[in-house]
Amino acid sequence: MTRAVVRAVWTDFRGVLTPPLSWAVESFCRPIGLEPRMLRSAMSAVGRAYGAGAMEVLDTPLATEEEWGRLVEAALHDEFGVRADLSGFAERWFADRRVNRLWIDELRRLRAAGVFVGLLSNMPPGWDPYWRLMVPPENFDDLVMSFEAGCRKPDQEIFDLAVRRSGVPAEASLLADDLAENCAGAERAGWCGLHFTDTEDAIHTVRQACGLAPSGPTTTPIPERNAI
Repeated sequence: MTRAVVRAVWTDFRGVLTPPLSWAVESFCRPIGLEPRMLRSAMSAVGRAYGAGAMEVLDTPLATEEEWGRLVEAALHDEFGVRADLSGFAERWFADRRVNRLWIDELRRLRAAGVFVGLLSNMPPGWDPYWRLMVPPENFDDLVMSFEAGCRKPDQEIFDLAVRRSGVPAEASLLADDLAENCAGAERAGWCGLHFTDTEDAIHTVRQACGLAPSGPTTTPIPERNAI
């Protein structure tokens, strides 16, 4: 059975509009002397205490950023004997973030061609003002954020919400996401899931799915820092 031509492209934020999550975690941990594995382990421990995933506590949200920070600090000390200060987490997380200009430019081209372009992100509320400085929301036809929706990827509820918001049926919708489990969730909801690992490959795949001609060479570099 031939898939419908894609008429709505929803992009993730972390790891798609920005560098891979592994880079972001390393960049955050280095200045405070943490090993990324320690932070990940402590975040997972806090998530388990809530019966949730590591980031779900923040991006649904189940706790405030301040509450979450104190719990992660305690988990770091309990598990590793490390004392870390995670205050001002959002500001420090975005202090040295780059943006994927190639992908942003492609999203603009897609909109110009009549494709609905949305941002579908598992986003903590404390991050909202920071990402907006990096990637102006005017780049998108709509925003579906987990902290506002009260649900998150990969659960079907958030994909169904995005379909209602766009007016484009699931079979003509595509999610570009750096996490395979989120792409799998999109596919379970009847969408096309694009596991985003390389920008130029993603551009080629999306344009093909949308029935558009290939774009020209993509040579714009990713800048070293964002605009904050």
